[in-house]
Amino acid sequence: MEHPQAIRHVVLDGKHLTLEQFIAVARYGAQVSLAPEAMEALKRSRALAEKISAAHRVAYGITTGFGDFATVAVPEEMSARLSTNLILSHAVGTGDPYEIEEVRGMMLLRANALCVGISGVRPILVTMLCEMLNRGVTPVVPQKGSLGASGDLAPLSHMGLVMLGKGKAIYQGVEYEGAEAMRLAGIEALDTLVSKEGLGITNGTCAMTSVGALHFYDTYAAAEMADIIASLTFTALGGQLDAFQERMHTARGHKGQIRVAKNIRLLTAGSEILKNSQRARVQDAYALRCIPQVHGAIRDALEYVREKVCIELNAVTDNPLLFTEDEAVISGGNFHGEPMALPFDFLGIACSELASISERRIERMVNAALSNGLTPFLTTKAGVNSGYMIVQYTAASMASENKVFAHPACVDTIPSSANQEDFVSMGTTAARKSGLILENTRSVLAYELLTACQAIDIRRMVGPWGEGLSPADKAVYDTVRKVVPFMEEDREIRLDIEQVEKLVRSEELLHIVKNIVPDFE
Repeated sequence: MEHPQAIRHVVLDGKHLTLEQFIAVARYGAQVSLAPEAMEALKRSRALAEKISAAHRVAYGITTGFGDFATVAVPEEMSARLSTNLILSHAVGTGDPYEIEEVRGMMLLRANALCVGISGVRPILVTMLCEMLNRGVTPVVPQKGSLGASGDLAPLSHMGLVMLGKGKAIYQGVEYEGAEAMRLAGIEALDTLVSKEGLGITNGTCAMTSVGALHFYDTYAAAEMADIIASLTFTALGGQLDAFQERMHTARGHKGQIRVAKNIRLLTAGSEILKNSQRARVQDAYALRCIPQVHGAIRDALEYVREKVCIELNAVTDNPLLFTEDEAVISGGNFHGEPMALPFDFLGIACSELASISERRIERMVNAALSNGLTPFLTTKAGVNSGYMIVQYTAASMASENKVFAHPACVDTIPSSANQEDFVSMGTTAARKSGLILENTRSVLAYELLTACQAIDIRRMVGPWGEGLSPADKAVYDTVRKVVPFMEEDREIRLDIEQVEKLVRSEELLHIVKNIVPDFE
């Protein structure tokens, strides 16, 4: 599968956007354009919206107000003001702004959904979003303020402000007023929206899906890194390999469990230390023995999230929808975030579990009562030196904090719009907090990797199992040791942590391992 960084151009048709293409545009700046059939669909859809408006048909958001004002008729000559006012009145988000890649993802998803051609907007809205992506104009969008139904109203309204030459935007790394950013990029902002376009911009799950999709992509990489790091810890502790035999895992049948057990076998193959440590005990503690069952369950959870994300990347989520084949205008609830709220809560829960079991492996390495012969806190000069004692403390703090963040957002709801919108998803909150969990988890994994390398060095000193690592583990160990030396005496360990966190957050170690072990997945 092509890496997102290698994708330089993406053609939007509303039906075939892949996760890798999404990441390519949102994170790596790939250019976008519209498929010819998408442009034709947009024109047909807009023509129908204009026909409905001219005929004074009752159609939500076209000839009526919004939300509880759905019963209030809006004359044709005021429809443009109606759409523009929707953006102006709904841009009430607060808090720190979303990352640039998150907002680029919102813009991409909104353009992709609109170009299906059942939203009734003018083609210029979609071409403008593409121009903004291609020329690097990114609206400043506050993170807080979405209920996740009727779509991400507040965040997407802030995006829409810049299209009207209002709000604020980032251009070439500098924050400007929206009109100035558009001028500098050579894009002519709109004077006004027209009928249906306010809803076309704001109705939808584009904010939660963008944020959640990016966090999913990085959480999946973290799950792969967790297998790699666990294999070093397993080696340092002289783990018992019988628990990873293929027949053990096929007997249960879960795909993720089978995959992770295979990964550990591949990663540890050829290890002198593990060869000599077998039969040292009947079985290991759960944090080692149950790596396939725990990491595997997390992999299965991530596959579920992937499925839902990939559907939503090509979903039409505004309201109402206009069907040109019979000129029907159907009001429904495709903007509701529940289909993504549950997966993104699940994403956070799964990611939290990665950190929890990683912290338990750290504890086993630093605790002399549990480490199968390693020195207390992995120091060679105990007493005056604390070694890796506090590494476990900090990992425990982050793992515990994750448990707070992992409380599902989707189980809560607060009615809005005079109780017309009486059950909301909180899906955007679910997506946002999955990122908080991810950051903690990647830090915990970095702490485990740093500790495992120190533990391997101590294991080599204390014997009696030899010194040799598997080819994969050695490549990872050597990469860490290029930036962080063995700690014989206490030093400013935060500098070591910063280096290893950079490795874990990059894809360098994954590339190294996959070159050595092509079947790792």
